[in-house]
Amino acid sequence: MALKVAKFGGSSLADADMIRRVAAIVGADPQRQYVVPSAPGKRHGHDQKITDLLYLCHEHARQEVPFDEVFAIIAGRFGQIIDDLGLDLDLRPHLEEVRGRIAQGAGPDYTASRGEALNGRILAAVLQMPYVDAAEVIRFAATGRFDREATDAALARCFSDHTQAVIPGFYGSMPDGTIKTFSRGGSDVTGAIVARAAGAAVYENWTDVSGLLVTDPNVVHNPRPIQTVTYRELRELAYMGASVLHDEAIFPVREAGIPVNIRNTNDPDHPGTMIVRGDQAEITSDITGIAGRRDFTVIAIEKALMNAELGYGRRLLETLEASGISFEHMPSGIDTISVVIRDSELDGKLEKVLEDIRVACKPDSLEVFSNMALIATVGRGMAHHTGTAARLFAALADAGVNIRMIDQGSSELNIIVGVEADDFEKAVQAIYRAFVT
Repeated sequence: MALKVAKFGGSSLADADMIRRVAAIVGADPQRQYVVPSAPGKRHGHDQKITDLLYLCHEHARQEVPFDEVFAIIAGRFGQIIDDLGLDLDLRPHLEEVRGRIAQGAGPDYTASRGEALNGRILAAVLQMPYVDAAEVIRFAATGRFDREATDAALARCFSDHTQAVIPGFYGSMPDGTIKTFSRGGSDVTGAIVARAAGAAVYENWTDVSGLLVTDPNVVHNPRPIQTVTYRELRELAYMGASVLHDEAIFPVREAGIPVNIRNTNDPDHPGTMIVRGDQAEITSDITGIAGRRDFTVIAIEKALMNAELGYGRRLLETLEASGISFEHMPSGIDTISVVIRDSELDGKLEKVLEDIRVACKPDSLEVFSNMALIATVGRGMAHHTGTAARLFAALADAGVNIRMIDQGSSELNIIVGVEADDFEKAVQAIYRAFVT
């Protein structure tokens, strides 16, 4: 029987009612054999995530400030979940151990990971599955980098011993046993690692939305859901700001060709979004998604016969490197070249960079366009339909949006336009109308 790995986010495990929903979802499909939980998330808008409270405990302890009140909130939250579920489970010894180790100076990785570790015990009791501490199966090398070989070997032993298990997300262990975490949102990564090692047919990522949407619902009202997206498309959309799945979680399953299914715990009958390899995806529309970010600056350089000067682009990029600045895009013409940079990269460095460019590149003109936004229109279908760029630019023109920059890769997977930040919403809405409605 093909198995599934199901990861549940913090919003899906925030309280006893949500955990009951998770139990019903897991129980509805015997293929869901390995479950990866996050720490309890917010129950409502004014609530706090357990992980944030644990970080606060660590910070209090580091500054030698009492953290008993904060930890009491954490203990009370777990206690309420257990009571509401009617479980015969005593977490008090584990909670006391965590509190004691924080007081003794435990590091932030250990402290933050305890939300997943404790919640995993609760979920295992509800599902009546074995609990496997992630520290036993998710391994990091002494350098702090993820150790795939050691992890695969440990997980193979786990799968041999347990045909079902709850494995907490977010953390693992160093060779000396020290707890090490992935970055925030790292439970997605754990789920993907477990799915790859298990040879899962599908990696299900359960959250509080029914998959991905064509664009941001805060910009476009009720945007259409995306049924299928490729790994490459998702990477482009995530890079430009669309975020449901942790970026790093794509790579373990992408490498193994395992589809990822984004599902909604509150609407388990909705099919959600499937993330697949390019050869597994049918082209059904011109575009797949629209995403964008504000707060960019464009430095535009013009010089006659630039294309005849050997190493001109290299000298330009060396000025950025010397100031420790990364660039996002570099559209160019025969006598022009522009670099697109996040404002955060240029913070306090712009004047020095401009002077360095004048000295190294001797441009005929050097202009700075600030307050820029970049919008990416992404879709594998664009390469198969003529006139896609014309439709996009016509839509922006009809909406009165001035395009300040255009960048399209040779793969024709996306078209990126730069517009004034004040035109961001209007531009996204215009593109959506042109291709979706």
